[in-house]
Amino acid sequence: MNIDFDKSDGLVPVVIQDEQTLEVLMLGYMNAEAFEKTQAEGKVTFYSRSKSRLWTKGEESGNFLFVKSIHIDCDNDTILIKANPVGPTCHTGSRSCFKTDYNQNFIFELENIINDRYENPVEGSYINKMRAKGLNKIAQKVGEEGVETVIAALVETEEELIGEASDLLFHLMFLLKEKGLSIQDIAKNLESRHK
Repeated sequence: MNIDFDKSDGLVPVVIQDEQTLEVLMLGYMNAEAFEKTQAEGKVTFYSRSKSRLWTKGEESGNFLFVKSIHIDCDNDTILIKANPVGPTCHTGSRSCFKTDYNQNFIFELENIINDRYENPVEGSYINKMRAKGLNKIAQKVGEEGVETVIAALVETEEELIGEASDLLFHLMFLLKEKGLSIQDIAKNLESRHK
């Protein structure tokens, strides 16, 4: 990667984006040394302008940003890093340094929660109870929620429709997981249909 560190006195801006949700988490700066360390260790390291030294995000809090991919812009003077954040990114405890009203990509977070229930079963959890009943019961639940969503759209309030659609989406994601699929598989299919 041919990054032009000379253009801005040795520092380039670095946008950190959640690899899964694509939410912008923070902006920092790197010099060549910080970039090399980031590549070598797989954890995002910035050059701290206030401390005048390298600073690995999470070195004190444990909230590291693990690098998934690195992209350079067309002018070779800005870096985009897609990362897997461990814990909140912002020093305030928020997931992002940018104040958003809600996590518009919570669906991906929900998918992670479902995946976690499969990998680390929690006694008494709804997902584990339904899994014990088998694929047919999970699929049946998607059908029930689909019908309830249609009824809500036709004769119930907007709030009830949102609730039923949420139930439908959750159970559909659950069914996809049970079949070894993910939201990403559906997104790729939808994208290919759009072309």
